[in-house]
Amino acid sequence: MNDRNDSFDAFDGETLDLILPPTLDAIRVDRVISMLTGLSRSEANAMVSAGSVSVNDKVIVKSSQVLEEGQHLVAVLPAPDTGLVDPDPSIPVDVVLDDVDFAVINKAAGQVVHPGAGQRTGTLVAGLLARFPQMQTLSDEGLSDPFRPGIVHRLDKGTSGVLVVAKTVDGLLCLRDQLATREMDRTYLGLVEGHVAEERGVVDAPIGRSTRTPTLMAVRADGRPARTGYEVLERIDKPHAVTLLRLTLDTGRTHQIRVHMSTIGHPVVNDPRYGHRRDRRLLDERFWLHSRTLSFTHPRSGERITAGAPLPQDLAALLGEKRDL
Repeated sequence: MNDRNDSFDAFDGETLDLILPPTLDAIRVDRVISMLTGLSRSEANAMVSAGSVSVNDKVIVKSSQVLEEGQHLVAVLPAPDTGLVDPDPSIPVDVVLDDVDFAVINKAAGQVVHPGAGQRTGTLVAGLLARFPQMQTLSDEGLSDPFRPGIVHRLDKGTSGVLVVAKTVDGLLCLRDQLATREMDRTYLGLVEGHVAEERGVVDAPIGRSTRTPTLMAVRADGRPARTGYEVLERIDKPHAVTLLRLTLDTGRTHQIRVHMSTIGHPVVNDPRYGHRRDRRLLDERFWLHSRTLSFTHPRSGERITAGAPLPQDLAALLGEKRDL
């Protein structure tokens, strides 16, 4: 789904982002939000009061503000606060590694990991619960959010590749600890705009929510620490200048790689939020970023586990000739 068309893009199940079509001209902002998301008018009003809604990059303060065709509306949607995730066996779950305590999953691009206000069904969590019903006990025992049972970390909707989920209490506590202490290694492949000059480098810059556009993250002095390492694998000239990078995360902030690469002037190819150049060979909501490998210590044996997912065909096609990545 395009993030600049007639319908809203519930990006990662958490945000609303659209250019107002003629059908929504001259309608109050709270009513527009309610119509598009199914939220009540009072919930929409609360979003405005919280500073979670902006029009043309300016945070609005009145729910009665009337919108105009062509304006850019973005809003951070509230997380669902009641109910549970219903297991859905129809949702595909690509299991890379299955263990008593955890499972490593190859997430498809376009798949939302867990429910949010913009997408309450069809998420990876619903598929996981159908395949691994024991994950529900992690929420029942208060160790996981009811909408995120067993989720240790997540990937953006447009990012493909490996992530690990917990199936037992021991697995959840151990994997969370490794993530927090940076003992879990995560490697990504990313294609970015332009030629990156340095062969390798580190972007060490704190990230917080943008004060101008609430659905975006940004480098901010008062943000949370964030550190991304990168290494040039290849510089490509045609059809336009791009660089293939291997990226590593020391931290895991929302949109971290995308924000950091954009900050140094090399946004991820086809990124609708932080980039400039679009590549129509990719779907509108698909940017060139893939979680390639994941490494962590087994919760019981202490063995070092490494799992990976091959580069998907849609991303590989943009590189041309076959590469061993």
